[in-house]
Amino acid sequence: VGNRDDSNLYINMKLKAAAEIGISANHIKLPNTATEADVLKCIASLNADPAVHGFIVQLPLDSNKPINTEKITNAVAPEKDVDGLSSINAGKLSRGDLGDCFIPCTPKGCMELIRQTGVQVAGKRAVVIGRSKIVGAPMHDLLLWNNATVTTCHSKTSTLAEEVGKADILVVAAGKAEMVKGEWIKPGAIVIDCGINHVPDSTKASGKRVVGDVAYSSAKEKASFITPVPGGVGPMTVAMLMQSTVESAQRFLEKFQPGKWTIQYNQLTLQRPVPSDIEISKGCMPKPIEQVAKEVGLFPDEVELYGQTKAKVQLSVLKRLQNQPDGKYVVVTGITPTPLGEGKSTTTVGLVQALGAHLHQNVFACVRQPSQGPTFGIKGGAAGGGYCQVVPMEEFNLHLTGDIHAITAANNLVAAAIDARIFHELTQSDQALYNRLVPSVNGVRKFSDIQIRRLQKLGINKTDPMALTKEEVNAFVRLDIDPGTITWQRVLDTNDRFLRKITIGQSVTEKGFTRTAQFDITVSSEIMAVLALADGLDDMKKRFGRMVVASSKKGQPVTADDLGVTGALAVLMKDAVKPNLMQTLEGTPVFVHAGPFANIAHGNSSVLADKIALKLVGKDGFVVTEAGFGADIGMEKFFNIKCRYSGLRPHVVVLVATVRALKMHGGGPAVTAGVPLPKEYTEENLQLVANGCSNLKKQIQNARMFGVPVVVAVNAFKTDTKAELALVVQHAKEAGAFDAVECTHWAEGGKGALALAQAVQRASQAPSNFRFLYNVELPVVDKIRLIAQQVYGARDIELLPEAQEKVALYTKQGFGNLPICMAKTHLSLSHDPEQKGAPTGFVLPIRDIRASVGAGFLYPLVGTMSTMPGLPTRPCFYDIDLDSVSGEVNGLF
Repeated sequence: VGNRDDSNLYINMKLKAAAEIGISANHIKLPNTATEADVLKCIASLNADPAVHGFIVQLPLDSNKPINTEKITNAVAPEKDVDGLSSINAGKLSRGDLGDCFIPCTPKGCMELIRQTGVQVAGKRAVVIGRSKIVGAPMHDLLLWNNATVTTCHSKTSTLAEEVGKADILVVAAGKAEMVKGEWIKPGAIVIDCGINHVPDSTKASGKRVVGDVAYSSAKEKASFITPVPGGVGPMTVAMLMQSTVESAQRFLEKFQPGKWTIQYNQLTLQRPVPSDIEISKGCMPKPIEQVAKEVGLFPDEVELYGQTKAKVQLSVLKRLQNQPDGKYVVVTGITPTPLGEGKSTTTVGLVQALGAHLHQNVFACVRQPSQGPTFGIKGGAAGGGYCQVVPMEEFNLHLTGDIHAITAANNLVAAAIDARIFHELTQSDQALYNRLVPSVNGVRKFSDIQIRRLQKLGINKTDPMALTKEEVNAFVRLDIDPGTITWQRVLDTNDRFLRKITIGQSVTEKGFTRTAQFDITVSSEIMAVLALADGLDDMKKRFGRMVVASSKKGQPVTADDLGVTGALAVLMKDAVKPNLMQTLEGTPVFVHAGPFANIAHGNSSVLADKIALKLVGKDGFVVTEAGFGADIGMEKFFNIKCRYSGLRPHVVVLVATVRALKMHGGGPAVTAGVPLPKEYTEENLQLVANGCSNLKKQIQNARMFGVPVVVAVNAFKTDTKAELALVVQHAKEAGAFDAVECTHWAEGGKGALALAQAVQRASQAPSNFRFLYNVELPVVDKIRLIAQQVYGARDIELLPEAQEKVALYTKQGFGNLPICMAKTHLSLSHDPEQKGAPTGFVLPIRDIRASVGAGFLYPLVGTMSTMPGLPTRPCFYDIDLDSVSGEVNGLF
């Protein structure tokens, strides 16, 4: 701070020394008008910068504003305080924690000089003259903890000469020229002179010379070793600053070594009977999310806190760790779902709790963010259950960090842009449109960047708005959207059946331009699918630009880029693209990011979360992610779509099954919510289990088709018998599973998934010859047929006329080489939800085909897909309430 000549001289010496030994050093200069707040802000920035291993604040602070020096030195992070001047480092030194602090450079240099004499410090009598915080006080502590008997003297010591005469080691830092006389010194003593004083000397050009605090000429006759002034302690001080900086870098690298975690796990207190999910969640005291981030090797500047229990993680971590090897990649899927549930989310959490808290492996769970629609509807939350939950579950199931709200805003901006563009084109001439799209500002007309891209797409290589011909203006301003081809709908994150079909444009201001439209639930938006598949901000922007929202009346695709909205979408989504960090009940880390539908989209959490997690866990760690619905849907799309775009290769599939669900696949009776289960599900029935294992076997075959080892997790319920569980394990192994194990994690937490975790560890060491089911270059119909026959067990497919038209259209538009994302019922391997088990010989009807070009797939519709759920007679919201005194949420499950 300021421009003192002496400070600049000292700083230049330090910069020169750093350059000589290869330390990158720079000088941050603040003017002498800098305030205390200015200095503190600069320090805070350096504290947070992981590229800075150490820094010093040059004293004195030359400012014309009042600055508290003590406050400034204590603002320096102790781990970067290479000058050792903060109270924390001073306190550690005074307590003897020499290996866990930085020692002020001058005392440290003095100590090194003493060591260089070869004289043992232990047992010697040492005298320190001076008690400053920079030299005297820390020198006393340093000698003391090196086992010398130390006396501190100062200007008020009445018997100074007598005390000096007793010293085997004398360190002088009094700031008084030649204060210590040679005759005071004990013969053979070691004398370290830290003083720098100027005394008059007419023989010097400057009229003065530099002397120390010791009368050097007489003292050298009695001392065995003595430091000269100048040239003694000064260079050592600079050398020790360099050494401390190197030590700081070494500590940093050791502490933040990728994949080296020091993590504190939470101990579960298990209760019987198992309480409700919300009660268990409330009974857990989560670690501060800042601590979780630090434990997994994230830097402070890579984490954006959203309160105490959730945070966003910057994508820059991928660049920092780009050369680190990935960990093991595990996907959790299930048999074909039934109303009885299989517990994939619970198993995902139980597995990571077992791997982390019990086997002490680095492990991350990567899960989808749930929609609020089902949370307030009938399904409830999706944070897992029992003693295997992401916590706090109310944060997880509600707003989280606002990603879904951002998607809602972005999606609806596109929808608004579509209808506004149609309206304006219908009510304005070409020239009027052009004048408004490219307005004159201060007499200057200029295309925006996105308009330049549209011109290039049209083959118009001009940048001067005045240079376009009438034909070019017409092509530029007219998207000519065919309203009947609009595939982009408005969205809302609420179950609302009355928005499934609406009429828009009924206000008189819209001049009679109405059309039929609909609302979908937000998680079905293509923007959600783009978020889940993007591998960075730039890739997300490009995908947004490619999103096809309709066709023109000439059959050309109309994109978000054509609408001019791509950049605005990126702005709305700039925070949502960062994964959300949370934790499990047992304190293992979780990324919660993206939540696309598993039917019209691919039903998996984000590529970005997986990639960051795989780097953070290190080569021996594990990342466990979950695929929506059964293996025939979520897992197939995980492999053929998500892994194709991410370039990641899975090591293990965990296939979740329950005895109860298998009984239903084996011909068990239908169940009704709220009605007691039929006895077939509560009593032993080995035949039903054996029959239902046909579905389990088929899903094992589906996983193995992709060349990945399969471990079957059998979620045990209290009504299951040992014989039933053993039968499932037997069938799973006979079908080719690497292993099959019983799990009790819902009731026991990670401990109940310990056998599963050990099986996954073993399977991850087995050969994994991952391969895709199809080549994207195949014709669209062939890709659909391969999925239907190989994964579902169909005999063939049948394309209805609308689907045939779409195949021709998308192939013509250049989208035929996209992966396929089948949209069919999740309740059966076939298109008929009533067909349980493993049906064969059926013909799969393809009603229609639609395109999510930005996300990067075509989705054939097998039957009717509802994209806006409705509320039941008694929704969950009847039980959800807020305690107005404590602020706690009640009633979530």
